[in-house]
Amino acid sequence: MRIAIAILSLCLGAAQAAEPHLLNDPEPRAADGGLRMLVEIPAGSSEKWEVDKRSGALQRDREDGKPRTVAYLPYPGNYGMVPRTRLPKSRGGDGDPLDVVLLAPALPRGSLVTVTPIGVLYLYDRGETDHKILAVGDGSPLSGIRDIAELDRRYPGVTAILATWFANYKGPGTMRTDGFGDADAAQALIDEAIAAFAAGTP
Repeated sequence: MRIAIAILSLCLGAAQAAEPHLLNDPEPRAADGGLRMLVEIPAGSSEKWEVDKRSGALQRDREDGKPRTVAYLPYPGNYGMVPRTRLPKSRGGDGDPLDVVLLAPALPRGSLVTVTPIGVLYLYDRGETDHKILAVGDGSPLSGIRDIAELDRRYPGVTAILATWFANYKGPGTMRTDGFGDADAAQALIDEAIAAFAAGTP
């Protein structure tokens, strides 16, 4: 009996020590219905980090064996993804989780936060859909914004900065922007990405 209890304790300890799968484990929505995002790249950073889809670990992205650093201005917002979402390749997406740009002061890498979507930046990466949800959160002058039109009215230039940055951060001719959608368009994209992940749509 003591041996069995000891083995059980070891197993429980190993389970508790196991790292969460950051794509598959967290819920995409909070209890109050708010959107949840995992911060992969804090605002103002140039280091490219992302959640590995297989292991679920947050790790430094690499290209040609070297750590990736954005060779442009630093990220203009906190950049991350929505757990349990997918932009399916069968619908023209890149097969990755839905990306979010949180317009707020820098948050620690790995933070799981609840945000309010206010719109979507329509973006294409070498022809693949790579749209970005724009969101606000607590601790920012923009926290009361609820839609792109309000953002443009109260804070002129923000959407122009975002469109310019994402169109150019990978180098000339790689990314193409196609304007912005409102909060309803953002919610529709979120719902579609959550459903695609749940259905296992490739």
